[in-house]
Amino acid sequence: AIDMAKASPWPRPTEPGDTTWFAAADSNGRVVSAIQSTYFEFGSGIVLPETGIVWQNRGASFTLTEDGWNALRPGRKPFHTLNPALARFDDGRVMAYGTMGGEGQPQTQAALFSRYAMFGQDLQAAITAPRWLLGRTWGEESTSLKLESRFHPALVDELRAAGHPVEMLPDFTATMGHAGAIVRHPNGLLEGANDPRSDGAAVGW
Repeated sequence: AIDMAKASPWPRPTEPGDTTWFAAADSNGRVVSAIQSTYFEFGSGIVLPETGIVWQNRGASFTLTEDGWNALRPGRKPFHTLNPALARFDDGRVMAYGTMGGEGQPQTQAALFSRYAMFGQDLQAAITAPRWLLGRTWGEESTSLKLESRFHPALVDELRAAGHPVEMLPDFTATMGHAGAIVRHPNGLLEGANDPRSDGAAVGW
């Protein structure tokens, strides 16, 4: 259904939220990709007294009317963008990667993975390279196609000609999420990279 010459109708309605992604790898070969999100500043407002953990509020994505777009029923899951990613390569590498950033999460993850796994970019270069976001991110109402200004002007012109509502953003902006990645190589080498758009870090010890 993708037409390379014409943009599809946009946007779809969404709700605000907040998220943090992190990963870890150890000398025994364990690799973890994790994402945390209370959804809204105070989550559900319920705190577990034994641990102090605040329950998340993703249940807000359900509707309580029987004929609603995502009516609450047994076995259903709320619509969300949480997707901590983990990839295992044929050569034995394991890559944990992810980001926060609302609707930009799957877009950023697709960019990171394809740049590293398919086009052979260095892990840090794949994260640092210019990014895009179609839709909203945390705390924003704009649903345009947002591009960091490091993209080639000819590409920007092509996107506008196709009908995309293009919005140009600074060279590096937190709007594109705070991505990171760890790759564990078969020989035990650990490779990490963090996003210059954030205050995150890749740390080894």
